[in-house]
Amino acid sequence: MFDESDLIYRYTRAQAIGDGVLVDVSVPARERGFTVSVCLTARAWSELVAWDAQDSARMPGLGQSEDGRLHDVLVCAHLAAKGADEGTDRVDLEVWRVDRRGGKSAPQKMRAWMHIGPGDKGEPVLTILMPGED
Repeated sequence: MFDESDLIYRYTRAQAIGDGVLVDVSVPARERGFTVSVCLTARAWSELVAWDAQDSARMPGLGQSEDGRLHDVLVCAHLAAKGADEGTDRVDLEVWRVDRRGGKSAPQKMRAWMHIGPGDKGEPVLTILMPGED
């Protein structure tokens, strides 16, 4: 029905990872039970995972790190995926995290969502996104 000559534009997952639009976390995700490639959008990474030395200096004593925050996101995602209805391609996700922009040091509940769909070669891949991202 359609062939390559009909294609107007294609933006692959690999290109999105290369451009920084997606952050590939497949290796640590595998260590936490995922069997498919996992990425976070740049916004999801920024909202849920990102934490640097300046954040620690601004809000000392919270025990926050990117590794720890990523671990929390992946564990929450894995549990949500295990509890998902069979056949669904979208699962809502809740993650508790400290807001790195300061203000409140108590964890706050953040909503995100996961989508499983085809990768560049038709393989199943999972993406963690923030509300409003599709």
